[in-house]
Amino acid sequence: MLVGERTKLVELIERLIKLIMPPNPCHGVDHVLRVRDLALTIAEKVREPVDREVLELAALLHDIGRLSTETNHAERSAEIARILLELAGYPRDKIDMVVNAILAHSYTSRVEAVSIEAKILSDADKLDALGAVGVARVFAYSGEKGRSIEDSIQHFYSKILNLVDTMHTDEAKRIAYERHKFVREFLSRLLQELSMETKAFQPSPYQDSTR
Repeated sequence: MLVGERTKLVELIERLIKLIMPPNPCHGVDHVLRVRDLALTIAEKVREPVDREVLELAALLHDIGRLSTETNHAERSAEIARILLELAGYPRDKIDMVVNAILAHSYTSRVEAVSIEAKILSDADKLDALGAVGVARVFAYSGEKGRSIEDSIQHFYSKILNLVDTMHTDEAKRIAYERHKFVREFLSRLLQELSMETKAFQPSPYQDSTR
């Protein structure tokens, strides 16, 4: 249940994010806005009161640290968010809520999501790594980094398919199950086609290889 209205501070931070975040298909401005929209959708479904302002600020700023580093980006994002919000005169207790949500959204940070806002942001960010969008993002990242199809498949099995078990809210679990199912079906088809392709290029044992 969302509590509160959209504020001028949120609108200002959104304008900033749209201005400085790159059009990167993996962690760019489109990803940030999708995560924000997913977070607000989930917030409408939970029973606990959710501070809309805190949630939107955390969602909009959760990947800003990627502008300067890919290592420990959640920590860098939280640091930048704290500075920006302090400059804006935002209440310290709410800054702490935003910072915890940003720190806890990372799959590898192992920071506990304390508030409902942090849990929702974590869910929303991981949902964007699942489903058709998630598949597209994996292969966009692989193309960017020169990662092979085989390495991409390994990434699905080592991380992406595990995300369904990390959801906090019931609504996120429902969405995650549907998207998880799509990813599994996609991988099944991909592996099938790769197997067929491999067989197609194997010489027949009866073929004269000297010709």
